[in-house]
Amino acid sequence: MSGITLGGRSKQDGSGGFSLFLRRWLANPLQMGSIVPSSPALTRRIAALVERAEDEVVVELGAGTGAVSRALLAAGVPPERLVVVEIVPDMARHLAQSLPGVTVIEGDAFALPEALPAALHGRVGTAICGIPLVLLPTEAQRRFVAAVEAVAPGRGFLLYTYCVTSPLPWRALGLAARREAFTPLNLPPASVWRYRPIG
Repeated sequence: MSGITLGGRSKQDGSGGFSLFLRRWLANPLQMGSIVPSSPALTRRIAALVERAEDEVVVELGAGTGAVSRALLAAGVPPERLVVVEIVPDMARHLAQSLPGVTVIEGDAFALPEALPAALHGRVGTAICGIPLVLLPTEAQRRFVAAVEAVAPGRGFLLYTYCVTSPLPWRALGLAARREAFTPLNLPPASVWRYRPIG
């Protein structure tokens, strides 16, 4: 069951996020994928790659403490057009408190059709994935691709990663793949890949 909340009306604030990130990393490092939150250099590159019509939303999967979310807002995505999905309850609560006007869903990205309100199905301009998919077996990766396709048919998703090459076996998953950005200024250096379904 997913919980849906609206971001609080307080001032946007990233304070407290790093300590929360560190606690979650210590509790489950594989779930976090990195020992530090994404850098401004990386988050700006991700935000610049967003594709969205006026009536579409941006969906961020695995939002963590909101570093990418804040970059999306700074780049001009209206708060009411940003939906963040986070499975970890304390992180979801942090996001709801620190991202005014943003829809925060405490839910599972692998069950996205159930987590995302039905009214938004087919209205996702860009899905952004911060989940370390490279660590998962191919079958789990296939479930993720199917979950995104169910709510954003034909649109695919952006995935940021610390791998030098594609973190996903894109041919086996029926995807086209393109590295859209690379930043050595992130720790560790990071790439942003765009995956779209073939056909």
